[in-house]
Amino acid sequence: MPDDVLLTASDVSRRFGGLLAVDRVSLALARGSVHALIGTNGAGKSTLVNVLAGEIAATGGRVHLQGRDVTRWSQPRRARAGVGRSYQRTTIFPRATVLENCRLAAQAHYQRPLDLFGAARTCRDSNRLAQQAIGQAGLEAQAHRIAGTLSHGQKRQLEIAMCLATAPHVLLLDEPLAGMGPEETERMLILLASLKRGHAILLVEHDMDAVFRIADQITVMVNGAVIASGEPDDIRRNAAVQSAYLGDGEEAREPARVH
Repeated sequence: MPDDVLLTASDVSRRFGGLLAVDRVSLALARGSVHALIGTNGAGKSTLVNVLAGEIAATGGRVHLQGRDVTRWSQPRRARAGVGRSYQRTTIFPRATVLENCRLAAQAHYQRPLDLFGAARTCRDSNRLAQQAIGQAGLEAQAHRIAGTLSHGQKRQLEIAMCLATAPHVLLLDEPLAGMGPEETERMLILLASLKRGHAILLVEHDMDAVFRIADQITVMVNGAVIASGEPDDIRRNAAVQSAYLGDGEEAREPARVH
């Protein structure tokens, strides 16, 4: 496996009783790349992300993280090994500051089981990771604001900062652009473009203009299965994708790339 491929799914399936929500999906996430996962509601995208993150178990196939078989690893173990995750719904602590949110996330990575009586806020490693994550997410000016008072876009940035505070190698981002206006979307795309230099990113997103601007690879799911996977231009021209998802005329649109 190439050194830059950090996470792979090989014929991964997930069944809920009689429903096959994910049907033998394979993909590879590489450092320095944004891999977009698209499809209609109910296509199995979020279920696949949950399997990759370890939140639900695969019922078939294998997941490898940096060459290690992590198929049976729990979500906390995968997180400590370098898998960060954001959710469709905001999962911040609204009454805590931005810094405190990120420090709490960092403490999950730098656990101190032998230091039972030390104040968590004095942990140098947690504070360093928290400050670094805030800087990466562009929230330095908001570090001491109460998280619940942030704008919607800033809250989504904070969620990514909390992921970064766990020192991940892989970022699994589930609809980070949901509910954003044009300016907030632009800031998020610039942030994602900056983050891919040091991470492998899987992006679940419905905003097709944003997907075609930011993605290096795109995988399209329908009814739990992959119908196409490749570079954006290939996906744009794919007849099956146009019929099942993009719609007539979508292939002619050429959004500017984000670098």
